[in-house]
Amino acid sequence: MTTDLFEYVRVSDSIPAAERGRVDIAVLDMNHSWPNVGHASVIRAICEAAESSREMLRAAGARVRAISFDVRRQGFLPAAPNGQFMLYVGTGGPGHLDPRLNDGESEWSQGVNEAGEWEAPLFRLFDAIFSHPHAALIGICHSFGLMCRWSGVARPVLREAKSSGFLSNVLSDAATHHPWFSHFAESLPDHKHFRVIDNRLFDLILDDSGGVNCLAFENENSAAVTMLEFARDADNEMPRVFGMNHHPEIIDREHVLEVLHEKRSQGEVSERWYRERADTMTDLLQGENERQSRLTSEFTFIGPLRHHIAQLIEERCGTAIPRAL
Repeated sequence: MTTDLFEYVRVSDSIPAAERGRVDIAVLDMNHSWPNVGHASVIRAICEAAESSREMLRAAGARVRAISFDVRRQGFLPAAPNGQFMLYVGTGGPGHLDPRLNDGESEWSQGVNEAGEWEAPLFRLFDAIFSHPHAALIGICHSFGLMCRWSGVARPVLREAKSSGFLSNVLSDAATHHPWFSHFAESLPDHKHFRVIDNRLFDLILDDSGGVNCLAFENENSAAVTMLEFARDADNEMPRVFGMNHHPEIIDREHVLEVLHEKRSQGEVSERWYRERADTMTDLLQGENERQSRLTSEFTFIGPLRHHIAQLIEERCGTAIPRAL
């Protein structure tokens, strides 16, 4: 996917060098080469965030460039925050959240067989992002689980049955008083319950928050945490290092069907794979479900993503632009 404002690069051997006029975003692909909708949806969301800063980018002759790293199969990782990379987005993916338990045969491994040599370097990258006051990380689903293991805040517990479909989560009191997520709460009928697109085998059971801000849970009586903020930005407004145990990159029918059509037209997936997901998403995202899906996506992914990309563009291009709030 390439436009006048956006380009996408998949790392195959060496990382593209920093370039004048390129605002680079690192995508941490955790899908282990499984056909999926999530990674392409993340790329599309970054492209649309670039479009929201069109005037600034065009005036500077700049582009946003999403650079994708196959972390689990190839062991590719971006550099720690160093000027080229200051924003990182981690995707969902299959298998156990401890890679050493993915033997390709156990139920939780979902066919994934890996040794996990990539985990320690990834956790060092998380350390570096967390320690840098201006770097940001957004972790979706599997990436969120890895962030829980990295921090020691929550542990993965295999569910009796897979959590799948359009389900309810609940905001914590901390979220309802958060500078950003309080606006989400105000948009909800009861100011707490929101709907999510879910597809996971594991709960993340809270052990010790250790100062981490717990933003959402599976329900009021559950220790299964579904959204955490590890660090906030310098203005104390937007989450800087955070993640969620759902799929906010799946925004609505229009977005997901565009992704599916693209994958089919490029021969990445079979007709059966395409049809199953197109039918499921068309049935799932109807009426009020679709409206609520857009709302959850806006506050738990799109808004923070747009904010951090806008901040990067402002730093590189030198002119103030409106904040997400």
